Amino acid sequence: MIRNYIHIAWRSIRKDKLFTTIKIGGFAMGVAACLLISFFILDELSYDKHYSNPERTFRVVAEVPINGEVIKNAHFQLPFADALASDYPEIEKAGKYTSSELFGAGQKTIQVSGQAKGIIEDGFVFASQPMLDILEFPFVEGQAESALKEPLSLVITKEKANLLFGNTKALGKTVVLDNDTANPYTITGVVDRSSIKSHFHYEYLMHVRDTDFNWVNTNYMTYIKVHENTDIEALKQKMHSVVDKYIVPELNQNEFMRKFIDLYKGMSFDLQPIQDIHLHTDSKMIDNLKHGDIRFVWLFAAIACFVLLLASINFINLSTAKSANRAKEVGLRKTIGAQKDNLVFQFLTESVLLSVLSFVLGIVLASLLLPWFNIVAEKSIEFPWLSPVFFPITIGVALLIGIFAGLYPAFYLSSFKPARVLKGNLATGSKNRRLRSGLVVFQFAISIVLIIGTLIIYKQTDYILNKELGYNKEQVLVVQGAGALGDKAQSFKKQLLDLLSVSKVSIGDYLPVAGTKRNGNTFKNIDDPVEDTGVPGQIWRVDHDYLQTLGLEIVNGRDFAINRPSDSIDAAIINEKMAQELGMENPIGKRIDNGDQFVVIGVVKDFHYSSLRENIRPLALVIGNSPGLISVKIGTSELNQTIASISEVWDRNVSNQTFNYTFLDDDFAQMHSDVQRMGNIFNGFALFAILVACLGLFALSAFMVEQRKKEISIRMVLGAPFKSIYQLLTIDFIQLVLIAFVIAVPIGWYSMQRWLEDFAYKIPLDWSLFLVAGIIAVFVALLTISYQSVSAALMQPLKSLRTE
Repeated sequence: MIRNYIHIAWRSIRKDKLFTTIKIGGFAMGVAACLLISFFILDELSYDKHYSNPERTFRVVAEVPINGEVIKNAHFQLPFADALASDYPEIEKAGKYTSSELFGAGQKTIQVSGQAKGIIEDGFVFASQPMLDILEFPFVEGQAESALKEPLSLVITKEKANLLFGNTKALGKTVVLDNDTANPYTITGVVDRSSIKSHFHYEYLMHVRDTDFNWVNTNYMTYIKVHENTDIEALKQKMHSVVDKYIVPELNQNEFMRKFIDLYKGMSFDLQPIQDIHLHTDSKMIDNLKHGDIRFVWLFAAIACFVLLLASINFINLSTAKSANRAKEVGLRKTIGAQKDNLVFQFLTESVLLSVLSFVLGIVLASLLLPWFNIVAEKSIEFPWLSPVFFPITIGVALLIGIFAGLYPAFYLSSFKPARVLKGNLATGSKNRRLRSGLVVFQFAISIVLIIGTLIIYKQTDYILNKELGYNKEQVLVVQGAGALGDKAQSFKKQLLDLLSVSKVSIGDYLPVAGTKRNGNTFKNIDDPVEDTGVPGQIWRVDHDYLQTLGLEIVNGRDFAINRPSDSIDAAIINEKMAQELGMENPIGKRIDNGDQFVVIGVVKDFHYSSLRENIRPLALVIGNSPGLISVKIGTSELNQTIASISEVWDRNVSNQTFNYTFLDDDFAQMHSDVQRMGNIFNGFALFAILVACLGLFALSAFMVEQRKKEISIRMVLGAPFKSIYQLLTIDFIQLVLIAFVIAVPIGWYSMQRWLEDFAYKIPLDWSLFLVAGIIAVFVALLTISYQSVSAALMQPLKSLRTE
């Protein structure tokens, strides 16, 4: 019997190839989208799952109330971790690390001892030995228990070991960093990161240096592992004694720093579970890490569910749309004695067969799209062909969806009355127009929400990439690894200025893009202090040509002058934000203090030097030495020749390091790559959902044409024109889309309003964007239903009436 059911189901599937293709194709697209989204979600949820005792491992976070706002900061003083380990018996281990370029981390030149040239690499981090134990790095060479105990120790990833040493063992080999041949580093360990996923990003781990041993500068992130059964809430309260025991006494030694004692006394501590860092970190947390976002995980999970739900709805609509073609079959089978149970099982068999075929095609489609998805999402997800649970789960879901999606069509088709159906009176057995219309409204409401999201994400991304930033990022070439020039930096600058295509050159590591140096300080207005707690801001050490190279605008006062020696000693140019927060109406000549005192000689127009998620913050520019990067303003013509000329000058000055450069506008775009990446993923899956919804509309239009063939034929015989027939069949669908639009607008507005809250600078939610989304939905709907409408309007009425 089952074999007979399968045979009949297969014959039915082959009989109507167009609708079968749409059924399987729509379902397969839904399955493929679901699989890709599921892979993404599982990848995001897999971070930091390798720890043996995750419930005992935490990151320490400071919560500081400043001007009515609680600032969360994960950076602490160098001795902070050691103090925690020694003062609190609840803490088993405490480790620290810094990736701050200010202390030599970040980007470096690395040269294998004995090789002629070095290469520029990112991802250098200073870390203490306990960090290896707390974060449980998977070593493939060396011992985790001792790899960073000694100075000049270096732990590298397996990928970098292969880059530097090929297939030979790296352990015990030596390398030179930043041309410091007097202090070579020894490879003491190799870590295989491919076996784990961690929020902690690194390529090279260096033994932490004690050159910043004080209780003032906060540049080190601290992790702890506590003993079993530790009362975490009690420990957080006890940790405040560090402030009174260590921080306050040191602040008391400096008259300027003494003013911040109350600020530290108001500070509290939080312990963030290690497995919460990747997805559950506040977007405004100061930790300089790349995070995921649990909200995006939930968003994509919702999209996956909706896409699969839309595909199932389409399956139902498509099964009933051609019900007239199966009506006589049902009538005849009932007449010769077939029971309703037999018919239900027959149609469920057909549904399950279609579901299984759809899943097979969906799996193939997902595997073909996965490389593209990895590029867009910046992931390295592998298809789980060998997973012991993938195929059992997939088969189980295919059978369940096949059964549930086929229940309504099976009971609907098997309920036809034989006498009425055989007389051609199918309409009396089709009383569920409202349900089908409701399903289409539901589908298009979701689709319009996704269209609204797509438009707003695109507009916001375009706004970020093209916003007036306050500086000119175009045609600025950034020479990387310029520290290799040593005392030749000024000579190199002069040689570049001799090139006709070079107009300005500035030496300095502080640039308005991520990955360059930052130095956070607290500032006071000495002449007229506004707040005893001071104003947090940045101090950047630049050269005399910095402002002109980046096109920064002086709005008050003057630029640095090389012929004024005092400018190199105690002059500062501040941005408008610092002048405002320090209460300076006429800042020129006023003095500011961050431990050192500076005289304000100019005010620069506010410019964005961090992500547009953040507000512009106070900034002071002073003359200083930071030779790691060189910014070169070049002309727009003969770009390749200009780069070749700069490379020649480099090779004349640095023989043991390859020339490496980036462009400032590319670095800026990279700073917002997470927005672009999420936008591209969202757009891709939104397109999937819209295509599936269109198939649903196609199904309903086919169903309505099927039901109204006699009416259309009579109208045509009575002289109804093509336009009249077309309007008759389309007006109902447009009404459904408009109802969906009314439902979707408030949902889309609320969702996008919440998403935009993460950005300090954002587009307004203009009503025109919602109108465009509605127009797109109507256009897509018309395009979808036109095939059936036009076919109906052009059919031969006599042929249709004869069959009736």
